[in-house]
Amino acid sequence: MTPTSQHPEDAHHLPDVNHDDHSAHEAMSQSPEHAGHDRHEGHSAEMFRRLFLVNLAIAVPVLGFSDQIQQWFGYSANATATTWVPPILGSVIYLWGGKPFLVGARNEAQARQPGMMMLIALAITVAYLSSLATAVGLLELDFWWELAALIVVMLLGHWQEMKAVGQARGALSALAELLPDIAEVVSETGDVSKVATNQLRLGYVVLVRPGGRVPADGTIVEGSASLDESMITGESRPVRRAVGQDVVAGTVSTDAAIRVQVSAVGEDTALAGIQRLIADAEATKSGTQALADRAAAILFYVAVGAGLITLAAWSAVGDPSEGIIRAVTVLVIACPHALGLAIPLVIANSTAVSAKAGILVKDRLALEKMRGVDTVLFDKTGTLTVGNHEVVETHTIDGWSSQDMVALAAAVEADSEHPVARAIRNAASDLEVPQADEVQFVAGVGVRGRVGTSQVGVGGPGIIGDHAVEDPQLDAVVDRWTKRGGSVLYVLVDDQVIGAMTLEDEIRAVSKEAVDRLHRHDVQVVLITGDAHQVAEAVATELNIDETFSQVLPHEKDSKVAELQSRGRVVAMVGDGVNDAPALARADVGIAIGAGTDVAMESAGIVLASNDPRAVVSVIDLSVASYRKMVQNLVWATAYNVLAIPVAAGAFAFAGISLAPALAAVFMSASTIIVAANAQTLRRLDLRPDRAGQVARPRHQTPEVSVGTTTAT
Repeated sequence: MTPTSQHPEDAHHLPDVNHDDHSAHEAMSQSPEHAGHDRHEGHSAEMFRRLFLVNLAIAVPVLGFSDQIQQWFGYSANATATTWVPPILGSVIYLWGGKPFLVGARNEAQARQPGMMMLIALAITVAYLSSLATAVGLLELDFWWELAALIVVMLLGHWQEMKAVGQARGALSALAELLPDIAEVVSETGDVSKVATNQLRLGYVVLVRPGGRVPADGTIVEGSASLDESMITGESRPVRRAVGQDVVAGTVSTDAAIRVQVSAVGEDTALAGIQRLIADAEATKSGTQALADRAAAILFYVAVGAGLITLAAWSAVGDPSEGIIRAVTVLVIACPHALGLAIPLVIANSTAVSAKAGILVKDRLALEKMRGVDTVLFDKTGTLTVGNHEVVETHTIDGWSSQDMVALAAAVEADSEHPVARAIRNAASDLEVPQADEVQFVAGVGVRGRVGTSQVGVGGPGIIGDHAVEDPQLDAVVDRWTKRGGSVLYVLVDDQVIGAMTLEDEIRAVSKEAVDRLHRHDVQVVLITGDAHQVAEAVATELNIDETFSQVLPHEKDSKVAELQSRGRVVAMVGDGVNDAPALARADVGIAIGAGTDVAMESAGIVLASNDPRAVVSVIDLSVASYRKMVQNLVWATAYNVLAIPVAAGAFAFAGISLAPALAAVFMSASTIIVAANAQTLRRLDLRPDRAGQVARPRHQTPEVSVGTTTAT
């Protein structure tokens, strides 16, 4: 039977594909919060490319008819008509090619945040006015060719910068492109119509063919398929999804067709939520960025002051013309271009790399703190363990087989939704389970029912009561199960115990590896759980965890975080974000793990879409690598300016060492490109969980742990 829409009136009047409409991913990629470049609002790499090429062509005759260039190369073009070529074309270059810098300077002045654009604008304006005054006979400072070369080189540098920024911010556009333009909607009659993805409505049923992408969040109502969810979780292996399970927009059905009922569209989808997180993370200023901003502002005043001192010094020795040239050179080479780009490009690249690996950074400061974390506190259930109980061992008496006992237990648990009941049914999935009647649930005891002519009971120790256990080995087996943290269930037939089984929350296969990698990073691992002491101790022993907090109620978890912090520990709390919210908020870094499609956890600074605890090590790797790149870029950018300003001012002119303004622009642009290239190397960082722990982390001393009321393992 073909599933129907919840909106039958829409199903019979499905919108046609409108090729003039923007697709959903176009709308998302161009939303206001995602558009533009913070420091060059409205600018793009393509705009700077066009300006560079056109102004380069205009600059050629300016240089060709320049007196100084003619002297250097020994030719003459001194016709009266040609003498006005440099002033006319130079003015065009200043007003058109220099417009982005002049407008940027105006914006910085209005915001009272002087910076790179004001320095560039000041330099080209001084050069232009001096040359213009010379052209009308007021001065003898012909800067036309320097002005043209300076602006052209500046445009080239900004073009390369915007290209780098665009590549770094590819995470947003890549996510937007995951949505297909067209969706296939199934009507009540089973007809399939193609509609634009942005015209989907809640309740529509869409057909996703093999190899096709899911166009909107929804629930599978027909079919099953292996879905590639790597864009959400970073997990490369497809996940099997069947009827009743949720799927996410942008995921790919790899092997079969499914029909999905739409539950969220547009900005309400998980994909849009991830985009918002990425955009917010990029917009969040880190502590290092704040330092860079202050340095750039200081550098503006240093550059202006150095320029004025340079002009005064050269004028004092009788060479004001050289003073103006040197002052312009100082203003150009001191532009905090590389400094202003040093941190944003690292942030953009690290955000792109992390999003691809399923690590969603909500708070940049949380990511920065992660490199200094010395204690990771894991919630047990659903984090280090699977979160689902399973039958791991059975013991029977009186000749009963394990299969018969499990089948009888599954019969009376057939209608229960309790996790224990599901575990028993899963254990009996390959068995023939009989029908149970007259089933009764007794709170705190267990469940009883009639199977054929026999009364069957399943429950904890309370269900035994005064009934005798006629197997001396059973007590020893149960004692062993209890010591390792298992839950014990007895099975009775006609009030006689026929055996028992133990259920345990399965430890994730990768949890031990995650703990070992954290230890190699000199990080202490602590377990916190509401389970009994023996359960916590069993898990801690198996995983080699340093310390445990057991029998902790949900509202008490944040106090345990505070206890660790009171010892001087820098704590990262890892939990599922449900009952761990207070502890996640209290920790120095809160990490929500296994979030899947729920990307809006307010209590966590970092959200891990997968449930692989090794991803916590990936976060440390990212924090260490991105901070290292920030420091490298800051050192390069500041050292460059410190060394370049004296040379530009002519302090070494006595030794024949000096810089022309255009050459200063080349060096300034080169420093920017070096910083951008260094930030781009972050893209080589492999943050897949199975590769976590590849980045060397500075070692630090771990203080002795005071056990107190907790259990050291």
